[in-house]
Amino acid sequence: MAFFQQEFIDFFIELAPNNNKDWFDVNRKRYENFVKDPFNSFVQHLITEISKTDSNFTDLEPKHCVFRINKDVRFSKDKSPYKLMVSAVVAPNGKKSKAVNGVYFELTPEHVRVYGGVYEIDKEDLLTVREGIAQNPNKFKDLYTDKKFVSLFGELRGEKNKIIPKELREAAEKENLIFNKQWYFFAEFPVETILSVNLDKLILQCFETGKPLEKYFNDLIKRN
Repeated sequence: MAFFQQEFIDFFIELAPNNNKDWFDVNRKRYENFVKDPFNSFVQHLITEISKTDSNFTDLEPKHCVFRINKDVRFSKDKSPYKLMVSAVVAPNGKKSKAVNGVYFELTPEHVRVYGGVYEIDKEDLLTVREGIAQNPNKFKDLYTDKKFVSLFGELRGEKNKIIPKELREAAEKENLIFNKQWYFFAEFPVETILSVNLDKLILQCFETGKPLEKYFNDLIKRN
């Protein structure tokens, strides 16, 4: 079954040039009927499917996972109040998770994106990951060069530091990703995917394909 209708996409297309509270209030019922409620149902469906094989996800509810459509504009020059997408992170602690540690995805009027990996990390954990990679670089490389991973996600991404601890420099000459301060990946699909009957299967495929790398990072820094 398809989880979303064309009205889902149309809502965000029309919101873009009308990103203000007055327009949103007039169209609030559209938002609830075609965006908010279907998205919550979809997230619940994903939680249910993942929970069949992983009990860490059993107690999750959509409210733990779904991000608000309202933007935090306190420190932004762009004061438009609403995001032009919906997003959620289905992870053991939902939005409180320290890292993706599951699957994060966003549906926009332009594309579908599904993310995994390490995006935000503190200084101590950053060093731990780098040391872990340096101790067994072949194990790490096998994961991010796996054929299924490359076919779906392409590559590991992330900003790099120009300077790293001197004890890691020799290892970094052999494995350049030690310079990274993030290790994340994503797959992007055309907007029509939102209307597909296979949307859930696609996101679950991303979750399963990214799981070996997620486990690798979790084993190093015990994310939750």
